[in-house]
Amino acid sequence: MIISASYKTDIPAFYGEWFEKRLEAGYCMVANPYNRRQVRRISLLPEDVDGFVFWTKNLGPFMSGLVRVAQFGRTFTVQYTITGYPRALESSVVDADRSVRHLRTVAERYGPKAAVWRYDPILFSSLTPVDFHLNNFERLAEALEGYTDEVVISFAQIYKKTARNLDAAASEFGFTWEDPPDEVKRGLASKLVETAGAHGMSLSVCSQRKYIFPGAEAARCVDARRLAEIGGRSIRARVKGNRPDCRCYQSADIGEYDTCPHGCVYCYAVLHRELALKRYRSHDPEGEFLYDSGEDTGSHREMTRQTTLF
Repeated sequence: MIISASYKTDIPAFYGEWFEKRLEAGYCMVANPYNRRQVRRISLLPEDVDGFVFWTKNLGPFMSGLVRVAQFGRTFTVQYTITGYPRALESSVVDADRSVRHLRTVAERYGPKAAVWRYDPILFSSLTPVDFHLNNFERLAEALEGYTDEVVISFAQIYKKTARNLDAAASEFGFTWEDPPDEVKRGLASKLVETAGAHGMSLSVCSQRKYIFPGAEAARCVDARRLAEIGGRSIRARVKGNRPDCRCYQSADIGEYDTCPHGCVYCYAVLHRELALKRYRSHDPEGEFLYDSGEDTGSHREMTRQTTLF
């Protein structure tokens, strides 16, 4: 089984100590987000794990954790989101230049196949218009050239709660946002494909088939092929996405919704920022669950359509 850690929250940035303790224990417990009385024990024993996929916007706190994972004897990849957006959109995300250094370090220590850059979701606003994305993507791609061979993009999906959060942030910080027509998104995607290629990267599109252009492909963020190539051993896995157009291989995700305190206004996996902060502060690194609240806030009903943080 491939372990995903996690598209529901940022485990490397905020819950790395918990992960390392669960790795030592050989298992963790995960609650069904729609019925928390249903729990699953997920083995983290070497004989049961084919590899790990880590999702993060700040790998700094988990650099020592990667050493521990490498000693574990199973391969891993890092899906590293680096967007360089203004603070009004990402209030607590570390500086993009620091994240670039982190991703370079991963490539230098574990090989460029272990590092995948994510430039997503692409949000259109008065702070981040099309020209911003063209210039920003070019700058980041140049900085990451030679350190990764793939960049994953997607365009922000504006759910009802996302729109409310964006409206609140726009009012507070004095910007406007929009969800432009598909032709605008396709036009930008076609240019990003060219920029990525010029810097030695393939471009893939996460769960949005209609924005795939010649030279791009559907993203497989949980990618058994990449893990197998890194580790030099075959991995038996089948493609089993978690939402429409998702081409990920089957995995067990060990995260928890409403636990990431990054504060990104476009986030799909945190519908209640105050709850996320509360859960982070009360988190027990010794616990079997990442967060064992036993409560149902009602937010997870809407989560049926909002399944990924990255």
